[in-house]
Amino acid sequence: MLQNLRKLQLSEVQRQGMRAAGQFNAQLMDYIRGFIQPGITTGEIDRLVHEYTISHKHTPATLGYLGYSKSCCTSVNDVICHGIPGPYALKDGDIINVDITSIVDGWHGDQSETFLIGSVSDKARAVTQCAFDAMHRAIAALTPGCTVSVIGENVVAEADKYGFTVVREYVGHGLGRRFHQYPNVPHFPDRKSRQDHLLPGMCFTVEPMINAGARFTKPDTTDNWTVRTRDGSLSAQFEHTILMTENGPEILTTCANGPKIGHRF
Repeated sequence: MLQNLRKLQLSEVQRQGMRAAGQFNAQLMDYIRGFIQPGITTGEIDRLVHEYTISHKHTPATLGYLGYSKSCCTSVNDVICHGIPGPYALKDGDIINVDITSIVDGWHGDQSETFLIGSVSDKARAVTQCAFDAMHRAIAALTPGCTVSVIGENVVAEADKYGFTVVREYVGHGLGRRFHQYPNVPHFPDRKSRQDHLLPGMCFTVEPMINAGARFTKPDTTDNWTVRTRDGSLSAQFEHTILMTENGPEILTTCANGPKIGHRF
């Protein structure tokens, strides 16, 4: 088991490649941040992501990935993940998760944020806050060599404080030259996550998806990508790319202008 994990430990040169990918991805998120307001369509957000990435001579990782047709994912209100950008125009009271992944010199940077559009409900603000706090609580609990289950234990504990639930079908993942690689990073503790360890040099995502209602999911059969809450409740998510170092977790996708630990929405 540990022998397989050791193959994922990056050298210092490789770590610098991941840092560069994460830094560009965060720069991209800061660029689109100011455009995400009432009236913009999710398709326009995708266009901005695509043009900015290409103009910097990098590659949107989602474009063409397993047949996906866009350069980012835009998940609005009850959409948990993989929402396909299109003609929908954001309106006052919406929440939207924008998930972006960039390939920079062969390395991947991956992150997402949930944005509040105009004046939102107390429930929308609370589920967004919970997803943000759960992500940072899980990251803060990580130590070199710890089990993956530390992430799920802390995400579930934070969700329980709010009376919200954690999506189980969709998880975080290892990251490097491949978009998705070993190990899987569930946001709830299970048998496998108690066996896998996060060794120095490994990169992975922490990306809890929090539902305001039940945890259950429902695929949208119209496009075979969009995933919604089964009960129609709101869902929020935040995501960072993490490098485990010899001294602890290093967030590779920190935005200059994004919310920091302790932020209140």
